[in-house]
Amino acid sequence: TYLPDVDICETADSLWLHADMPGVDEQSVNINVANGVLSIEGRVSLEDYENLTPIYTEYNVGNYARRFTLSNEIDTDRITARMFNGVLELELPKAEHAKPRRISVSAR
Repeated sequence: TYLPDVDICETADSLWLHADMPGVDEQSVNINVANGVLSIEGRVSLEDYENLTPIYTEYNVGNYARRFTLSNEIDTDRITARMFNGVLELELPKAEHAKPRRISVSAR
């Protein structure tokens, strides 16, 4: 099992997680949140690689797994995910209390 390379970006409303998992499609990925831990697992079908003899490779073929501890500033009920060309994209929306807000100032 390999650790997928991950990029995490932040916007005002969400954290965005991008995990590189070559060979994994949307039916072969499993995402869970339990007790504040986000778990990502991706399975690669090794049948596609059985008769190949690579001359050069930059990554090994295998399954992926990674876990992240989430803060209470993430609204775990609204997490969404999509898979595109071996890259898993997760949107981790911030809870309302964690979003920046503008405080207006009034004259006396």
